[in-house]
Amino acid sequence: MKQLLLLLCTFFSFAQVSRIEPPNWWTGMKNNKVQLLVQHKNIQQAQVSINNKSITIEAVHKADSPNYLFIDLAFAENTPSGAFVIEFKMPSGKKLNATYELKERTKKAEDYIGFSSKDVIYLITPDRFANGNPKNDSFKNLKETAVNRKDDYARHGGDLQGITNHVDYIANIGFTQIWPCPVLTNDMYNSSYHGYAMTNFYEVDPRFGTLDEYKQLAIKADEKGLGLIMDQVANHCGLEHWWMSDLPFKDWVNYQENYEKNRANWGNDFNVNSNHRRTTNQDAYAAKTDKELMNGGWFVPTMPDLNQRNPFMAKYLIQNSIWWVETLGLSGIRQDTYPYPDKAFMSNWAGAIMTEYPNFNIVGEEWSTNPLLIGYWQADKKNKEGNTSNLKSTMDFAMQKAIVDALNEPEQWDKGLVKIYEGLANDFAYASPQNIMAFPDNHDMSRIFTQLKGDITNTKIALSHLLVLPRIPQIYYGTEILMNDFDKPGDHGLIRTDFPGGWAGDSTNAFTGYGLSPEAKIMQNYLTTLLNYRKNSNAIHKGSTLHFAPDNGVYVLTRTFENETVVYILNKNEKAITLNLDRFKELNLEGKPLKDIFSNLTFIWEDKLKLPVKGSYIFTTKK
Repeated sequence: MKQLLLLLCTFFSFAQVSRIEPPNWWTGMKNNKVQLLVQHKNIQQAQVSINNKSITIEAVHKADSPNYLFIDLAFAENTPSGAFVIEFKMPSGKKLNATYELKERTKKAEDYIGFSSKDVIYLITPDRFANGNPKNDSFKNLKETAVNRKDDYARHGGDLQGITNHVDYIANIGFTQIWPCPVLTNDMYNSSYHGYAMTNFYEVDPRFGTLDEYKQLAIKADEKGLGLIMDQVANHCGLEHWWMSDLPFKDWVNYQENYEKNRANWGNDFNVNSNHRRTTNQDAYAAKTDKELMNGGWFVPTMPDLNQRNPFMAKYLIQNSIWWVETLGLSGIRQDTYPYPDKAFMSNWAGAIMTEYPNFNIVGEEWSTNPLLIGYWQADKKNKEGNTSNLKSTMDFAMQKAIVDALNEPEQWDKGLVKIYEGLANDFAYASPQNIMAFPDNHDMSRIFTQLKGDITNTKIALSHLLVLPRIPQIYYGTEILMNDFDKPGDHGLIRTDFPGGWAGDSTNAFTGYGLSPEAKIMQNYLTTLLNYRKNSNAIHKGSTLHFAPDNGVYVLTRTFENETVVYILNKNEKAITLNLDRFKELNLEGKPLKDIFSNLTFIWEDKLKLPVKGSYIFTTKK
């Protein structure tokens, strides 16, 4: 009791420093060190001390700004959890304190299980999904306060509570992972709803809710068998980030000198944007100036490009990612704009996370339709210059385009279904195809129903094809009810339309089915059947893959694991067709019963199979 009183007296006898990040750390980590960013006026002049035998100050680093210190702490193996005080003694004799806490880990590092090919991921734009708490819609102290659902680029009020309220809906359809777009504070003047211009890497945007509500989403999701993936950004922050008014080092962001000289006109006459030439990361002939502009240029004028070559920035970003994994119990990270930051840093970043959490998973966004560029970033890929990315998963924009082209194009020798056949044949470029994330669309591109010209049958085909591939599938919210952007294809505000039923007074409620069109209900039921079948199919999760070249508008692919074979047949013919099964003898299915997963009807695989309508057919040997 005396020790507690002494500790409390110590806490409250001195002023606290303005900011310390990370806000806490944990005992029992594989890496028993942490670097603290401390921000306070003239803190650089302070002498730093800790009265705790289990904790060592290894180094105190002065920044270029007098208002920052970076402190390296090391913890002894058996350091107990709990709070301790870091004391800062100024030359004047004044003392400041930072109360810091080491928490006890809630589970072992090996128990952080990442998403895999057994999962299907539900991607959500939180501001547009459901408004669970209208009281947090706006805050007067933030730069963008208005909520206007009539404006596609304004905030609409969706939040973390809205997702939590509908976890049952997500789980019942058959999804196993939730990926919300970023929910950290974006205190920007406009379009802050999307979340990718963060102004505080350790704070949940109050318009989305609180840290406790974020934790509750993770808990509720876990109770329903759903993992939580966090969307992170290591490449840039928002222009209104708190440190932009007082940058710690002269090289904290790229092209910092240009920015500080021309701050008043930045974004008009003075800005240095990335050239977005992502191939410079692999190009043996790329000019140095092109490489520098690609990796150092700002993504847009309102998103300062972080300099990961600064060792303090690098450590800050790595620790931030680990802090969120530990705080929320994440099952994965989706890293935005993966090829844009410093390449060596991204390898170290992914390596540090995967070392701490060996069963975890990270997916990086490489927006390219070239499989060579997609495969370049995946772990275990042997790259010519020796780069090892440590990234387990990357995103399959190539397959997305192949599926759309295959269904929109007429059948010819080099058009139509041959696109998905040859697209899958490119898997030789990937170190681990089953760890690639495939998708029909996402929050940055026109919705799949729009891309397929409003053709419901082709949309079903696209989704079913995606869901039987050796991939990790991701589906964007609203795809299950045929949400579209027909009015302005590709318009970012429109492709992030409000999910019907997420707001009080909505005339349609997709969560309950009220007011949905018959076509939307059919698609919702179709996906529910397919996803819930997929949950229990080891053949789809980890089976061997065999496919046959398209012939006469028909493409056949199989997945086999032990005694289970899944046969996927894509029929592009508008009229009924009879398929001669002699061609598929190597499947060893002759005389075996197969069940249609949608109708539950069973037939015997013999010499012929009638395909009565255009569409995709999924048969299984599993009883």
